[in-house]
Amino acid sequence: MRIIYAALAGFVLDLLLGDPPWMPHPVVFMGKAIKFAEPRLRKTFNERLAGFFLAAGLPLFTFVLSYFAIWLFYRIHPAAGFLLSAVWSWQVLAMADLKKESTNVYRKLLSGTLEEAREAVARIVGRDTERLDREGVIKAAVETVAENFSDGVIAPMFYMLIGGAPLALGYKAVNTMDSMIGYKNEKYLNFGRAAAKLDDAVNYIPARLSALLLIIAAFLAGEDGSRAFYIWRRDRRNHASPNSAQTEAAMAGALGIQLGGPAWYFGEYHDKPFIGDRLRKAEASDIPRANRMLYIGGFLGMAVMCTVRWIFLS
Repeated sequence: MRIIYAALAGFVLDLLLGDPPWMPHPVVFMGKAIKFAEPRLRKTFNERLAGFFLAAGLPLFTFVLSYFAIWLFYRIHPAAGFLLSAVWSWQVLAMADLKKESTNVYRKLLSGTLEEAREAVARIVGRDTERLDREGVIKAAVETVAENFSDGVIAPMFYMLIGGAPLALGYKAVNTMDSMIGYKNEKYLNFGRAAAKLDDAVNYIPARLSALLLIIAAFLAGEDGSRAFYIWRRDRRNHASPNSAQTEAAMAGALGIQLGGPAWYFGEYHDKPFIGDRLRKAEASDIPRANRMLYIGGFLGMAVMCTVRWIFLS
């Protein structure tokens, strides 16, 4: 039961506090570890083998280190162990921060300039934003809410409620590697291949669970849940990643807009397929609508997974 209690405490802390900038975050240390290990592994092994060792080593090291730390804190005092578990469960979740950053884009669209809106959305997307028009900024923000509903909310919950904070942190290590080195460019095509494949594997179930939760959330939020299901069934494979289009398709269908399509990354043009039908032009109000689905889906996900954990593993 203590895993459930720690997960619930972390969930509440995320809702109340988000991601305070003053608080050291495990992902920052993971990023530093990747930057430290990459040049040393490249010097020692060929690119693919070096990338494999990093992809295997960082999540395993993260899991073992965090598991031992929580075990040690529980040995010192049960309250200390629970507190550390709750804090790390909080830090692997990003629901409140995702809503905060996407809402900032929404506000810039309403009362700021297009350039300010581009700068705001650049904080939460990996694509180049200087070419985006107003609708492009809106779509980028909505896509990020949809995609990160899986990566930043449901997937961490999923692993947290299987193996506690250590397994959730191990997942975040995989996710961080993919975001840093999982690119199909000249530098990382071979070195980042193992990290990208591992990220695809660990997100396979959570991405599909996230899509189903978004479809249910669409019904509960007053959006078009039936169309969300239809577009998800039709377009869930319209992405190079086997996982990303799952939630984007559900979101596009629920809102009745078209997501995806061509985009620029690091100065390179990528002709990506569209997701959904353009029943209307994307509007700024689609961002808070997406956030309502984000929160409803997040609450549903926590409730369902805690219940399953309680029934089968407690």
